[in-house]
Amino acid sequence: MRKIVFTDLDGTLLDDNRQITEKNRKAIQKALSGGHQIVITSGRPLASVKQIAADLKLDGDGCYCIASNGAVLYDCGNNKVLRQTTLSKEYIKPLFKSAHEDNIHIHTYTDDYVICEEDREEIHWYENEIKVPALIVDSVYDYIDFNPVKIILLDLNNQQRLINFQKKMLSFTEGKMETLFSSPKILEYCPLGVSKGNAVVELCKLLNVPIENTIAAGDAENDIPLLKAAHIGCCMQNGFES
Repeated sequence: MRKIVFTDLDGTLLDDNRQITEKNRKAIQKALSGGHQIVITSGRPLASVKQIAADLKLDGDGCYCIASNGAVLYDCGNNKVLRQTTLSKEYIKPLFKSAHEDNIHIHTYTDDYVICEEDREEIHWYENEIKVPALIVDSVYDYIDFNPVKIILLDLNNQQRLINFQKKMLSFTEGKMETLFSSPKILEYCPLGVSKGNAVVELCKLLNVPIENTIAAGDAENDIPLLKAAHIGCCMQNGFES
């Protein structure tokens, strides 16, 4: 019976150095050889997830990934976006304005870049983490001509500042978008109704695979819907308290 394993990346499939261990590589290849599927399921943008999929040789026919916390379903073998859900571009202005007022780093994405308005330590840390280059512009709103997949705030040292921002913006964001932590450093704003869990259900429907054949692993708040949606959910020992 074919199984599908949905695995988070950071803190789950990847080690503390953001590397894939040889043991994990062998386990993935063994699963694939047995006719099972591995679906990378990440908060990272698609450009970053595709790099890791290629490194793991999960980019051929029948290989899929879920990116941006479920906002993007992607067919690796056919290099095709199956479904993409976005935020309204109009949400950029109030979120960026408020983040700048609170001196918190904020960014979004193009297809190939992390894009922000300030050259700060946080953006260089982030582009090194996900291996996607940063682009710094005067105005993100004026630069892009599309609706973004998600918006991220980042504080490397003090999660409480992000928690305070999340609370401050609740009256604006409620009913418009999802807000969650993918790590203590990263606060994410995603399209309403988007989650890793909903993406699992949707991808299984597209592939005609029953939920009873699914296994999921994750470690952070944004993985909770993933673990609940799968038939078997595995929380990592190093998982964050939520």
